[in-house]
Amino acid sequence: MLRLVALILLALLLFLGVKLWAGEWGFREVARLQSQIAEQKAENARLKQRNDQLQADVDDLRNGKVAIEERARTELGLIKPDEIFYQVVDPLPGESKSAPPEKNSDGNPR
Repeated sequence: MLRLVALILLALLLFLGVKLWAGEWGFREVARLQSQIAEQKAENARLKQRNDQLQADVDDLRNGKVAIEERARTELGLIKPDEIFYQVVDPLPGESKSAPPEKNSDGNPR
């Protein structure tokens, strides 16, 4: 009788050990879920930082003309009436940056 009880307890111990390591809520599953939680927390922190930056932009646009003017200048090309606009154009590939343009016999650039 004692052997039967010991055998049943051993079988139960083995069954519970297998469940603990490989079961639905075993160590591997818990470790995987903890890894997913850490990844999600990092993503949430990144998105919170982005949202905070966007909220700061919204507050600037609502409360100050400087931010509105800056956006208009960079995104829409705003030029005030008393300003002079200079556009710097990079030379095409193959053109020399320092060489003056070639001139015709009449002195005009080609």
